[in-house]
Amino acid sequence: MLDIKFVRENPELVKENIRKKFQDQKLPMVDEVIELDRLNRASITEASDLRAQKNQLSKANGPLFGRLKKASDEEKPAIQAQIDANMAAVRANDERLAELERLEGEYAEKLHRLMLNIPNIIDPSVPIGPDDSANVEVERFGEPTVPDFEIPYHTEIMERLHGVDMDAAGRVSGNGFYYLMGDVARLHSAVLAYARDFMIGKGFIYCIPPFMIHGNVVEGVMSQTDMDAMMYKIEGEDLYLIGTSEHSMIGKFIDQMIPESSLPQTLTSYSPCFRKEKGAHGIEERGVYRIHQFEKQEMIVVCKPEDSMAWYEKMWRFSVELFRSLEIPVRQLECCSGDLADLKVKSCDIEAWSPRQQKYFEVCSCSNLGDAQARRLRMRVKGEDGRIYLPHTLNNTVVAPPRMLIAFLENHLQPDGSVTIPEVLWPYMGGTKVLKP
Repeated sequence: MLDIKFVRENPELVKENIRKKFQDQKLPMVDEVIELDRLNRASITEASDLRAQKNQLSKANGPLFGRLKKASDEEKPAIQAQIDANMAAVRANDERLAELERLEGEYAEKLHRLMLNIPNIIDPSVPIGPDDSANVEVERFGEPTVPDFEIPYHTEIMERLHGVDMDAAGRVSGNGFYYLMGDVARLHSAVLAYARDFMIGKGFIYCIPPFMIHGNVVEGVMSQTDMDAMMYKIEGEDLYLIGTSEHSMIGKFIDQMIPESSLPQTLTSYSPCFRKEKGAHGIEERGVYRIHQFEKQEMIVVCKPEDSMAWYEKMWRFSVELFRSLEIPVRQLECCSGDLADLKVKSCDIEAWSPRQQKYFEVCSCSNLGDAQARRLRMRVKGEDGRIYLPHTLNNTVVAPPRMLIAFLENHLQPDGSVTIPEVLWPYMGGTKVLKP
């Protein structure tokens, strides 16, 4: 969410940013915001003037009551008339003040709702394009290869390892759920444990957050569009199941004054994630690629504004380093303007190579959200010089099995159907080096 003062002083810049995000339907919102802001500030000014007048009238009546007691019969009517006039003016002020206070509440609520829908200002380096088809490949890491034998669909590989039961999950929970079994389930847990220790080794503090959050936290960390498409609400409760631990990890700082000396806050969190995943999806999104429930290791940074881009660069490179240590080729893909969620300043995906599909697919998403979440959540930093400012927030996927297991199994599949385990995972697999069908 933008600062209202910024919108007021830079309406054309805000409109141009909306155009860059191909959201022209939101252009009228800018003028609505400016008009509501004008009305709101005018009502606040008028209310302040009326309160001052009320105080003056109330003070003026004090001496008049004193004069009334001492006045002659001839003088009393005139003094009483002045007192009555002042009292009538005070009552009129009270009625107008009540009306203004009601209007202030209405203006503020409408203004808040509109401001939630105006997108954040994107970084100048973001490529301009309408959707993910305009995302730009920046760099590849590792050589993508295609073996000379056929690679089955990932659930077939898992089934040959007795590692997945989609049919049972369908009976128990419906589409979009799974049972992981045996060595595949152990591999899933091993990857998460390795990712946890990998991030701890980078100086991040390990955390297990709440898996449900209040509605005001949801509003603080994501846009309404994303919320409607993703979040499951607990019936009868002001609680939502998290779609990623970023939600509760950034929510941790709601209404907090953070000492500048404690920045940067670098946290890595484990959680299950729950998502509606609305919409129809193609055949390559069956299996365990697009699902309603999964587990993830996340990284979160809260930092000074001037440090956020440096952290953004570090964070996506951590993902590359982790996937390369698992011997999986990846690439960095810069997200274009139309593919950025409204709160994001800049974002990139790390995509893993799929030898079966002979293309890359998303396994990590790294985002710099500037001060948007901090403003929504009323997070503040108190500088050592006493200055109060908003921090920047960033997040990135460390690893999200079971989706990343698709890349893992395809890239480590052998002609005989076995799957090799890279050395970094041996300690987490009890020394197992090969999974055999």
